[in-house]
Amino acid sequence: MTRHDATRPTRFPGSGAAAGGDHGGRVPDELSLVLAQGAVSAVESAEGYAGGVYLRSGTPGLLRLAVLAGLPGPLFRPWWRMHVNRPFPVSEAYRTGRPVLLADAEEAMRRFPQLMAGMPFPFGSLWVPVTGPNGSMGVLAVLRSATPGEEVAPAVGERLMRLGRRLGAALADLESRSLPVVWENEPIPVQLPAAPAPPVRVGRFDWDLHSGGLTADDDLCAIFGTEPEDFPGTVDALAERLVPEDVYGLWALARQAVESADPVVRRMRLRGPDGRYHLLELSGRWTHPDGESAESHLTGFVVDFGAGPVIAEAADRLPRGIVSLDRIGRITYANALAEELLDRPRAELVGHVVWEVLPWFAHPAYEDHCRAALISDEPVHFLARRDPSVWLSVSLYPGHDGLSAVFQATEQPAYAPGSVTAPGLGIGSTADRSSALYRPVALAIALTEAVTARQVSAVVTEELLPAFGGRQLAIYLLSERHLHLAWETGFPKGFLDRFDGVGLDVSIPGVETLTTGRPIFFESMQRLADAYPGIPMETDVGARAFLPLIASGRPVGSCILGFDRPRGFSPEERTVLTALAGLIAQALQRAQRYDSESALARGLQDALLPHRLPEAEGVDTLGRYLSGTQDMEVGGDWYDVIETGNELALVIGDVQGHGVSAAATMGQLRSAVRAFALSNHDPQEVVSGTNRLLIDLDPGQFASCCYIVLDPLTGRARAVRAGHPQPVLRHPDGRTEVLDLPGGIVLGIDGHATYPVTELTLAPGAMLALFTDGLIERPGTDIDEGIERLRATIAGVGSAPLAETANRVIGEARQATDRPDDIALLLAARWTHPPEKPPPPSRDTAPPDLWRTFRGPGPGGARSAPDPA
Repeated sequence: MTRHDATRPTRFPGSGAAAGGDHGGRVPDELSLVLAQGAVSAVESAEGYAGGVYLRSGTPGLLRLAVLAGLPGPLFRPWWRMHVNRPFPVSEAYRTGRPVLLADAEEAMRRFPQLMAGMPFPFGSLWVPVTGPNGSMGVLAVLRSATPGEEVAPAVGERLMRLGRRLGAALADLESRSLPVVWENEPIPVQLPAAPAPPVRVGRFDWDLHSGGLTADDDLCAIFGTEPEDFPGTVDALAERLVPEDVYGLWALARQAVESADPVVRRMRLRGPDGRYHLLELSGRWTHPDGESAESHLTGFVVDFGAGPVIAEAADRLPRGIVSLDRIGRITYANALAEELLDRPRAELVGHVVWEVLPWFAHPAYEDHCRAALISDEPVHFLARRDPSVWLSVSLYPGHDGLSAVFQATEQPAYAPGSVTAPGLGIGSTADRSSALYRPVALAIALTEAVTARQVSAVVTEELLPAFGGRQLAIYLLSERHLHLAWETGFPKGFLDRFDGVGLDVSIPGVETLTTGRPIFFESMQRLADAYPGIPMETDVGARAFLPLIASGRPVGSCILGFDRPRGFSPEERTVLTALAGLIAQALQRAQRYDSESALARGLQDALLPHRLPEAEGVDTLGRYLSGTQDMEVGGDWYDVIETGNELALVIGDVQGHGVSAAATMGQLRSAVRAFALSNHDPQEVVSGTNRLLIDLDPGQFASCCYIVLDPLTGRARAVRAGHPQPVLRHPDGRTEVLDLPGGIVLGIDGHATYPVTELTLAPGAMLALFTDGLIERPGTDIDEGIERLRATIAGVGSAPLAETANRVIGEARQATDRPDDIALLLAARWTHPPEKPPPPSRDTAPPDLWRTFRGPGPGGARSAPDPA
């Protein structure tokens, strides 16, 4: 048999490389075939049980799982996308171009805790880069059994690295033929080759009953382990290879055939010399050709099915439901009792994916158990609820080629009161215990990225509720001996308002769990009503868990978990929930400190930003500020407009960093720029002097700045840029361009730095846009794309008033949910002709979308306002 080279593209007429196109039922394209061959070869080379290939996508810095071999894709959806900067082994292998070889869970936990938080099971994993002429193109991944205390053999890593280089060469070959080597769709599922099974063989024979001679063909000799030339040719020789009961059964069958006047066909099981059973079928007829002599021949055949029929019959006799699944999750066999326990006929089970044909099996908790079995390669046991009245005990036994699932009917668990509808954690196997051990780690890692109380609450909602099947969450924070509602989700609207602001002397479970420091669990709302008569109740009957939030011995608040149905809480669940409550309390305590600092910084920044921009004849100006969506920290962005005699100085800058320190440095720089500008220094001296001041202050920060002095009457402008993004200029005819102003390095680095001055002219009707980098930067995209997006937006607005232009620009920026930085925007436009001067509005009539609005004499008005985030 010829073995495919994992990196040699197989050519199919008419097939193209469609960058991860639709593969459902179609001929695979070249890219898919190359990747699938690479994944299978890598798994076989490393003696693994699953693997895959990550490939670059069209989004810079984003890898996508292109092939997943030996595992069901839907169960591993969270790992389909991976950014190269994330702390995961696939990202490190891609970035560094070096293999990441993890022998067991302990090593993986030490180096990549976020990987183990999502897959807390004992397994080993190998990650090698797929390298081409220009560096990493993707990553080969292999999962295999853990080898605790042992390092991955160097030879294994070397083999995988060779496969990675060969796969990279094959992908480079596709690129050289102008075929795209990127992936944008779901991963291709690939079934790994199974171990070879004994072939089905049929041996034929002719048995002369009168002489006892037996003529056998080559296949029959092979079934009974005899070379054709060594076969003695007698039925006695055949009988010597059979167990006694089979010998007697064989002779009884022969006599039955002889004594019958009609042709007969009979079957029986015959055990061969290797212990396996075979199907024996005899046919024959006793004949009297001339009435004086008699002769009889029996003809027949022996079928070697391997072990299949015997196993199937044995499984049907067991008092357990037996289901076999391949590693993709497709059911390949189900015995008779499985039909009854799963309430599905075998025809609806076999050939279907288990989560599709058994929707209740797709519960997140059960999927977690399936992942544990598939990845850890250890048995997993748990209880599952098929419907409100039927509970099943489930055991999963993994192997190289799939899973064997054993189902048994069981009683409602002892910890479940009344009509319990949700299972407990059911920790029984090594994989289950690992999952329980690492569940707090998963939440802890997620909480490290949450800095505000709102973000902490959102993480708890996203991580804690799905893990335990909860539907409701409420977090109360302690302030001056009263509990105040800080976060809620899933409760009826307004229901929790009556508990907001309750004192610590009130007898309700949310208060008592905090004052006693003990968690309180109620299996149903009826149990809660019995314990606290008179307390307002919800209409549902679900369970409740009240957890104290205590950090470093200090009370922080209380957390309420709600479930939509009654359920019990196993001892393991109570322990885990209590541990998680401590982690939540510590995160909330940090968030409260951060919120206090953020409020201080926000107030400082609000005081330092200009509340009103000066009015100048011939020019309209408008400033906007928009906070970032990540971390919610105050940045060091600022803008300003300064009157310097007959000219206007337009200033925009950005201090590196966030928080109080950045806001304070921003205030110092704004004051310095104003002082130099009002002293009639030329633009180069203003920026150079500010640079030297920042170095003298030595705050450990640097800043970028763009400073432009504009004559409103002539439109003549002089610009200086210090490491800041280039401004955008819209001409009166609508043509919009990104200026190319030469500049110097950022402020605060080199006291001898020089900053060249560029002269330009703004024609009547032209508009100049200055901005900070938060407006054009997006994670995973090139900054040039952001600049072009801004230019196109400004061009699309046309000659609209400044307020409309700012609304469009800021509106598009606000749509991005992952803006890591704040945004400052300053617009300046020359009049085409002197407008009628409208009366200045009062604050009551100002547009509601701005904190402050001040209209100048121009068509757009001179405005300055921090835009509400």
